[in-house]
Order: sequence, then C-alpha cells, then structure tokens
Amino acid sequence: MTPSAPQETLLIGSGLPVRRLGYGTVHLTGPGCWGPRGTDAEATALLRRAVELGVTLVDTADNYGPGVAEERVAAALYPYADDLVIATKGGVVRDSAEAWHIEGRPERLRAMCEASLRRLRLDRIDLYQLHRFDPEVPVAEQLGALRELRDAGKIRQVGLDSVTAEQLRAALDLDIVPIASVQNRYNLLDRASEPLLKLCEAQGVAFLPWFPLGNGGLTGHPVCAEIAAAHGATPSQIALAWLLRHSPVLCPTPGTGTLAHLQENLGASGVRLTADDMSRLDALTPRS
Repeated sequence: MTPSAPQETLLIGSGLPVRRLGYGTVHLTGPGCWGPRGTDAEATALLRRAVELGVTLVDTADNYGPGVAEERVAAALYPYADDLVIATKGGVVRDSAEAWHIEGRPERLRAMCEASLRRLRLDRIDLYQLHRFDPEVPVAEQLGALRELRDAGKIRQVGLDSVTAEQLRAALDLDIVPIASVQNRYNLLDRASEPLLKLCEAQGVAFLPWFPLGNGGLTGHPVCAEIAAAHGATPSQIALAWLLRHSPVLCPTPGTGTLAHLQENLGASGVRLTADDMSRLDALTPRS
C-alpha cells in the first residue's frame, strides 16, 4: 500500500493558511541569541531561498538578537509576498547572551509589539505570540493587552509560547482573545507536551514545535538512521516527517544557518512514512 501523504497546509486561527514546514530564525543570531550570526548577505540568502522553496511561515522573535532576526527578515523579504505569514514573539527581554527576564506588563507588551512592527516594516503582524506568561502579572491583563493590540489592528492572530495544557485551557476559558497557536518544545524524543498537543487538536489550535530536531540530537538515532536509509532520506528528514504525520496541527519551523541544511529540512515534506515506520518511531518515546 502506498503511504498516504500528510496534509500539506494548516490554517492558523481564522484566515492564515501556511505550508506545514516553516522557517525559524533563531540561527540568524549568535550564541545565546545575542548579536548576529554570519553576514547580512548570508542571512538574506537563507531567507530568500526558504521562500523560493515554498516556505509561507517565517517565525521570529523580538529577543533574537535582540532585534537582529526581525531586522534581517525585513531586509531580506520586504515587501512581503501576499501568502507569506510573519510570526513574531514578545514578552521576554534579553539582557545578555546569558541572561533574560520575562516582561508581561501591558504597557511593556504594547511597546514591544510597536517595536516589532517597526523592525519588520509592518502595519500589522500576522501572528503575535506571548513568549512567556509573566507570573507577576495577572493572565487576564496580559491577554487583555494582546486583545487591545488585535482590536487596534496591530496584530491579526494571537499565540502563546511555552505553556502547559492547563494554562492553555485557562486562557481559552477566559475567552479574552482567541488563541490561534502555541509553541512548545516537542519532537520525536521529547513528548512531554503531548497533553497540550491533544488539547490543541481538540480546540483547533496550531502547534508550532520548537527544537523539532532536538537541537540536532535526533540526527544520530539508530532507528531514525535505519528508516532514513530505507527512504533515501536523512535522519533529520525522518524526524520532521514524523511530526507531519503524527498530528495535523503540528507545524514545525526548523531553523538553520546553512543553505544545504535548509534544503534538507524542507525536503522532509516529500518523505512518505509507512504505518510500520510510524509504529517504530512512536515506540521510541512513551506518550505522557
């Protein structure tokens, strides 16, 4: 039997269709997300090649650099293609390569969003994600600030980063602003967020897994390597293909600093895992 192809697109919230392999921009910055990595010309080449290869979701954050990744996205891709979705994040302030703090006061969230708009050269951000909930600020106030930004036309959809299933449920129950997406660490060998994924499936919330390749830790796994050899693929492609088949709401945005790795990652969409492949890969890590 010919393996079925995973769904190629995903609708984030209302009206934001994207291809299910995006590009994450963290590797456009240096160690600790501090300063630039490589040259501006290299970053521009990566971003433009990603779009040429069909990427329609570019995921960034104001604290990557800080500000560097957003500026590089705009320098490379502005004016943006009509089908290109730009996602960014606010709520974390990086003090140095080793230090950062959470900032969720409404006035600070508004200021961070305005700064992202300027760097990205946008009038409205497609997907603006709260990078962390600030434990010192009531959740309703943080979500309320995002609601105000949406109502003012500054952002289109709201997402959350690094939340538990309980926090997402609480945010949904508050019903202050629709939650279109979450971002959490999730990959083939790290499935602690499985309860969150199931809630996202039930609620129609997109899940953008970060570290989808385990920060490179999956590339040497023997099972991935064996399945990769059978498909004429690479272990990284197998790990990404597993995500695409595992749940229709998963939308990986792997980052890279090289053109060769970018092309390799995006080639995962062409890998057709069999039911036996999926069973073997599923067995690697028990579900939480």
